[in-house]
Amino acid sequence: MKDFVINLLKENLPESYFYHNHEHTLYVLEKAIEIGRHEECTEKELDLIETAALWHDTGYIITYGNHEAESCRMARHYLPDYGYSSKDIDIVCGMIMATKIPQEPKTRLEEIISDADLEYLGSDTFGTKAHELFRELQHINPSLTAEKWNQTQISFLSRHHYFTTYCRENKDPIKKVHLLKLTESMG
Repeated sequence: MKDFVINLLKENLPESYFYHNHEHTLYVLEKAIEIGRHEECTEKELDLIETAALWHDTGYIITYGNHEAESCRMARHYLPDYGYSSKDIDIVCGMIMATKIPQEPKTRLEEIISDADLEYLGSDTFGTKAHELFRELQHINPSLTAEKWNQTQISFLSRHHYFTTYCRENKDPIKKVHLLKLTESMG
């Protein structure tokens, strides 16, 4: 299934998706497993988390706005072929929908995937990933300036919060440093 999803993304996403591409999906997959293990998930829960991480951005193949709903539609179409029950698919789709901004996860698994999707905010890769997202958004909206982007980032980082204990303890302090640097650069 992993190979299928990654190939689907590689073959169907526009090259201008510098951030929302197969590499982002693999990154979120890795972080979702890492966070899930720290949050002491069962093997079954980890399997569902991995599945949601793989499918969470497949909807970008169809649409940029509201891609989460398309990701769920695609997951509902393909997951029965991989032996997933309706109940498990509902859980996976709940996790996919929990990545929609603003994030409003309702379960522990939804909190984990939400944190995995935005883990980079509190990581050393923040600058690189933020630049990739800026390039992607600028391709969609050429009037987006670096200054507007930095203001958007400051606003987003100021409002964002992690849900899992692991990310609150390990990612929040780094995220606060990034926010401070951005704020100072605007001053």
